[in-house]
Amino acid sequence: MTAPTEKPDERGTATSHRTPAKRKARELAKHLRGERPDYAYLKEVFRHLRTELDVEVVTATQRLPYVPTEEEIRRYYQTVWTGRRSADIVLIKALLYTGVRVAELVAIRLDDVDLDACRVQIRQGKGNKGRVVPFPQTFAETLALHISDRRKTGGAHLFESSWKKPYSTRGVRAMLARYAAAAGLPHNMPPHRLRHFLFTWLKTQGIDDALIQPYSGHATRTSLEIYSRMSLSDAQDTYQAAITRFPV
Repeated sequence: MTAPTEKPDERGTATSHRTPAKRKARELAKHLRGERPDYAYLKEVFRHLRTELDVEVVTATQRLPYVPTEEEIRRYYQTVWTGRRSADIVLIKALLYTGVRVAELVAIRLDDVDLDACRVQIRQGKGNKGRVVPFPQTFAETLALHISDRRKTGGAHLFESSWKKPYSTRGVRAMLARYAAAAGLPHNMPPHRLRHFLFTWLKTQGIDDALIQPYSGHATRTSLEIYSRMSLSDAQDTYQAAITRFPV
């Protein structure tokens, strides 16, 4: 009779003779219950257990997002400009210049825009965290005209339909997709690609992560420690100097 073969797991380790994980957890619980453990204690115990058993922590490789080229962005914006729909032009420029998420964009109210300081207050950011994002001084006049038109119609949000309802995220995505198709681009142009392009482009201009991340809404413990020592005005001065070279 042939002896049963062991089935390797994803790392090539034989697993057929292992105790099921749930049963093993019950066995370990008998030893640990008397310690009245909390999450932090268990985490520390298993960290040491991995060391004792020489278990390597395997992390999944993060897939890098596709970032459009400058030529694709120019071609895309030229198609938008040719369409001569002023509200669409303002919206797409706002995405390109600020790097806000689409849900943040449609939530911007007219009073959130500071035309003098060239800043937008994001009140409903990811994780319910607010922040301030800059826009180029050269965009202020265009934005002022757009805001003036919105106020004349009794609008409250920066981007609204003719029924005075804020744009939906789905509607914005559909608009961007139509322009990408009209431009004949090989890739779609969802909002996050415009966002990736801006932050990647700022990096190519030599701007440090510590200046980019407060605007992006991506916060790590390390970056927070860095920009807690930096002033917003310093970051905005760097942004304004670089954005004059932006391809749109």
